[in-house]
Amino acid sequence: MNRFFRLLGPALLLAAQAQAQTPTAPMQPVGRFEIDRTEVTVGQFRAFAEATGTVTAAERAGGGSTYEGGWQQRAGWTWRAPFGTPAQPNEPAVHVTHAEAAAYCRWAGKRLPTDAEWGEAAYTERRASPPPGFSTGRTYPYPTGERPLGANCLGDCGPTASVGNAVTSRGRGHAPVATSALGVNGLYDMGGNVWEWVDSGRGPEQRTRGGSWWYGAEPMRDSLVQTKPADTAVVYIGFRCARDLRR
Repeated sequence: MNRFFRLLGPALLLAAQAQAQTPTAPMQPVGRFEIDRTEVTVGQFRAFAEATGTVTAAERAGGGSTYEGGWQQRAGWTWRAPFGTPAQPNEPAVHVTHAEAAAYCRWAGKRLPTDAEWGEAAYTERRASPPPGFSTGRTYPYPTGERPLGANCLGDCGPTASVGNAVTSRGRGHAPVATSALGVNGLYDMGGNVWEWVDSGRGPEQRTRGGSWWYGAEPMRDSLVQTKPADTAVVYIGFRCARDLRR
């Protein structure tokens, strides 16, 4: 029995795997829009790639990149194999450019969240009856609430599950979706795990939100916003989708 299975327990592990197999992620209403409760998974992205014939930029280039004292391309590292070995279907889809993330969302009948939407969903509780620890209308410093505990980040978020095949000199790699602590609005991994592409308007640079397993808790705060070239395809950037709420 591997470490990931021991941390989660069989029931939660099976639930996470089942969710990853659904065509698109379950969604959570937040004001006038709804947003995926999890990051888009390898299994979900595979359905898109097979239906559309999509070959990502990282696949065409022979592999995506990671930062190890400078940007380094990694042969064979793609959404199918984030660390060079085949991924489980419930891992977040990474090594995906901003345009590829947007294309997936359109195929799924959704879109990338705007930067403002992502920020509202991540930090301001909109549920009418949230569980203990969250209050309707309150804005929190972290997507996990008052403290970063339970997120998959480097060093100061407490123990969390992660994949066992990460090849990295820093951190432990991403965790499968729906295995970290539930946060504001009942969303998973809005802080930590992998950075998430958002729609920040036209231009060669696009914003990523939420931090990742590569960093500690500070990048999880709303005040820290990073931009990256829109054609970036790296091991710690993924995404989730949103759409206008049907009324």
